[in-house]
Order: sequence, then structure tokens, then C-alpha cells
Amino acid sequence: MSHDVPLISMIAIAFGLAFIFGYLADRIRLPPLVGYLMAGIIIGPFTPGFVADSGLAAQLAEIGVILLMFGVGLHFSPSDLLAVRKIAIPGAVGQIGLATVLGVGLAWLWGWSLGAGLVLGLSLSVASTVVLLKALEERDMLNTAEGRVAVGWLIVEDLAMVLALVLLPALAEVLGGHAPGAAGDHGVGSDGPIWLTLALTLGKVAAFSVLAIVLGPRVVPVILTNVARTGSRELFTLSVLAIALGVAYGSAVLFGVSFALGAFFAGVVLNESRFSHKAAADSMPLQDAFAVLFFVSVGMLFDPSILLRDPLAVIAVVALIVVGKSLIAFGIVILLRFPVGMGLAVSASLAQIGEFSFILVGLGLSLGLLPEEGRDLVLAGALLSITLNPAVFAGVAALRKHLQAKRPAGVPPYGWEQFEQLQSSLADARHQAEEREKEHDLQIQALAKTFPVLSLLDAHEQERLMMLFRPKSAVPGERIIRKGDRANAMYFISSGAVEVLMDSQTIRLGAGTMFGEMALLSGQRRNADVAAVDYCQFQVLERRDFNQFTARHPALRTALIDMAAQRRKMNQQDAATDDAVAASESAA
Repeated sequence: MSHDVPLISMIAIAFGLAFIFGYLADRIRLPPLVGYLMAGIIIGPFTPGFVADSGLAAQLAEIGVILLMFGVGLHFSPSDLLAVRKIAIPGAVGQIGLATVLGVGLAWLWGWSLGAGLVLGLSLSVASTVVLLKALEERDMLNTAEGRVAVGWLIVEDLAMVLALVLLPALAEVLGGHAPGAAGDHGVGSDGPIWLTLALTLGKVAAFSVLAIVLGPRVVPVILTNVARTGSRELFTLSVLAIALGVAYGSAVLFGVSFALGAFFAGVVLNESRFSHKAAADSMPLQDAFAVLFFVSVGMLFDPSILLRDPLAVIAVVALIVVGKSLIAFGIVILLRFPVGMGLAVSASLAQIGEFSFILVGLGLSLGLLPEEGRDLVLAGALLSITLNPAVFAGVAALRKHLQAKRPAGVPPYGWEQFEQLQSSLADARHQAEEREKEHDLQIQALAKTFPVLSLLDAHEQERLMMLFRPKSAVPGERIIRKGDRANAMYFISSGAVEVLMDSQTIRLGAGTMFGEMALLSGQRRNADVAAVDYCQFQVLERRDFNQFTARHPALRTALIDMAAQRRKMNQQDAATDDAVAASESAA
């Protein structure tokens, strides 16, 4: 067997080093992302020792980008954003604009082009969602007003960066770079005027967006429902990944939009289905694994010598991220008349950069907009700002305590009224989310209450059974089952009543009972007619789903067999009683 296996070598060494350095970073209370970047630096071409294949790393990083953007879309919550829209939308837009201007100013001082300055500024303006969520969770701030505002702020930043990923290729030549097609990519041509290029780009994006929003919610849930009915966890996970990668690739080939945008829309579409939580849980391990490879591949591109070659430029970039962005965010929060404490918390949350910055840098390099030195400066800024972020949070916490101690007793803090309105909006959003969750839980509880035999299953399996059910209704007199038919399903009566006609015997069944299981268990044909005597609602479990589900839950199958035996015995006793009554009447 040949040992020339660069892909396996790179993945094995990348995961091994990422684990070691990620663990060490966590032990010194830094985000593991710092360790992943360090692992990439070690196996990159700028440090001695093993050098991973940069071409393979780039492709694995692209998969990482797709899954990262899919995760962003999958967790995108319009209701959460609407609750903090009065501060998050103007705040994020204003901060991106002003930070980008500062980035353009730095680039101008260094003699770079406008396009390079624009890419640099955008890269430095957007914070890392991964780092932010980790920082908020560690400080129990995720569900506070400050935490919700910071997350909403980052959602707007992410959406703005998605738009930037769409527009930069169309504007590349005007900004001093080259068209995507010149680098061998699929993209909009550059022969026409800029307005035509922009119109074609936005038109393709609009066409793809409409197609995804209109067809996605109709097609994706049907696919996932059918896959979920197979009962195969690996098939469900595979279907989620196939949708994410397939939509991303198809959007790039058919519409010329980026992989990232396609994956984001795939996540948004899936987020609207009832399978969103299961999809997120099942795909999370692969998302995490490829995200690690993405950060490792980014670290491979970093030349550490930039720290010695141009330390002043590195200091300027870090200052813009940690000080400049923080002051801008703080100023915007205060101008919007929110409390100083919130301004400080949001400032600390945004004083770092991460995954979107790396994606933008990669795009800027591929379009010829950003010099390689710019990539090194952004990566250095990311490493140092993420490393410094815990210290920034600690400093902000100390400053907040100092300001609270200085405030006169009984005097409400600045921006208190706006903060109260925000708290009310967040409470309403939280209440709506809790009501949706409560409604879902009540459906599961009602299922077990209506059909006591299902109490043998835990809540997770009851939820899974609900996904297998197919709703069906019937009007009075409608025949549900015909005698002699092949057994194809089991029926759970949610409301209404039916009559089971067996020879000369009639049995009435109401809500909370079930029928059709005896033929499924015995493998024989139907031995009775069943007709609705009222307006009925059923939950139907088809034969294949019934067999697979009960095979995995033998206790439930045993209970159904016992119930079927008891019903058969009761039917026989009733039939014997009817025969005896008929015989006595004829004798009389």
C-alpha cells in the first residue's frame, strides 16, 4: 500500500494538532479557535517541518465555509432580530460603515488601492459569531438584554457580509482587481458597463432567492419527512448535508452566486421546517469538524514574520479592531439613547474578528483586490484580538462596576427608558418562543394522554412517532377499511367515532382508541369493515413505519399484541353472547 496519501496525512495531522492546541488554548481561557489557527501556522509553508498540501486545504476550507454559512442560516431567527431591531440594525450598519472607512484610511496611508482598503475595512468591521457566543456563554450573558443585542448586532453584520460577498465580484474591476471569470471562476462577465454587471449579479441573486424562498419550503420538508420515516439517523444526516452542499453547488453553477450564499439560503429554508432542531443537532458534528479544518487552513496562510517585518501595521490593525470598533459601537449605542452599560458590553463583544473576515480576505485575494500582506495583517489582527478579548471583557466589567458605584442613589441611569422598551420587546419575543415550544410539548403530551399505550415511549420517541404520522380525515358514512383488503396502516382516532362491522357484530370506537393493528401484526388481510359515523380525524401510521418503529420498541409491540389479543377475545365473547341470545329468541 502506498503511503503517499496527502489528504489523509493533512487531515490526520491537522486534527491532531488542532486538538492539542485547541485544548491548550481552552486551558488558558482562550477560545479554541486560537489553537486551531496556531495548528494551521505550524503545518503551513512559513514554518519548518511538515507542510500540508495547500490545494487540498483550500478545498476542505471551502466545505468548511459552506457548512459555516449553512449553520448561520439554520440558526437565523427573524423574531430575535426584530426584538432588537431598533439598536441592532442601525448599530451594525453604522459600525460597519465607519470601521470600513477607518480601514480604507489605513490602506491609503500604506499606499494601497481603494479596493484593497475596502476589503481590509470590511474584514476588520465584522466580529466572529463563534468567539462571541463562547464569550457570552462563559459569562452567563447569552440570555441577557446585552447578550441578545450583541447577537442581533452580529446577525445584521453577517447579513451585510453576505451582501458584500455578492457585490465584490461584480465590482472587482472598478475597484482595481479582476473579474471572477479571469481567475477561472464562474461569475458574471465583465464586458459590459458596471451598471449592467451589477444588474446581472443582483438579478441572478434575486432569481435564486425567489426560487429558494418559494420552492424550498415546499420541497425540503417533503424530502425530510420521507427520509425521517425511514427511521435511519444516518440517512437523515446525509439528506441534510446533501441539501446544504447541493444547494450551495447548484446555486454557484446555475446562478453564478457564491457557495456561501447558497449554503446560507439552504440553512434559512431548513430553519422554517419542523425538522430544523433535528437537522441542526445531527449536522453539528460535521459542521464542527469542517469548521476546524477551515480555521486550520486559514492559519496555514499566515506568515508570522509579518509581526517582525511590519509591527507598526499589525499594531494599527489590532488598535482598529479592539479600540476603534469598540469606540464606534459604544458611541452608536449612546447616540441611540441606550444605557452606558449596554454600550460597554456590546463594545467588548465586537472587539475581535473571525470567520467572515477570513472568507472576505480569501475572496479579496482571489479577485486581485487585496495584497498578500493584507491577508497576513488581518490574520494577525484576528489572532491578537481574539487573544485579548477576555481581557477586554474583564476591563469592561471593572469599568461598569466603577460607574455603577459612582452613580448617585435613586438616579436612573442614562437611557433607562429605551432599555425598558427593549426589555419589553425581548420579553414578548421570549414569550412567543416559549408558547411555540409549549404548544409543541402539549401536542406530545396530548398524544400520550389520548393514546395511553404510547406512554411506554419517552418524549424523544413520541416526537419521532409524531413525525411518522400522516393526518387523515373522514366524513360520516365514509368507508375507512374494507374487509378483505391488504393491511396497509394502523389508525389512531384523534376525534370522532367509527363502527367496526364484523359479520353480524358492530363495535363502536371513539377518540383515544385505535384500529387496524391486528391485521398488521398477524400479516393477514382485513377481517372487518370500518366506517366513520362522525366527522373523524385520524393519525395514520403506515405499514412500513409501523413495522420499523415497533421493531425498535419491542415493549410497544408487545403491548399492541396484548391489546389485539384482548380485543379478539372480547369480540369472540360478544359474538358468543349474540349467538346465545339469537338462539334463545328463536327457541322462544
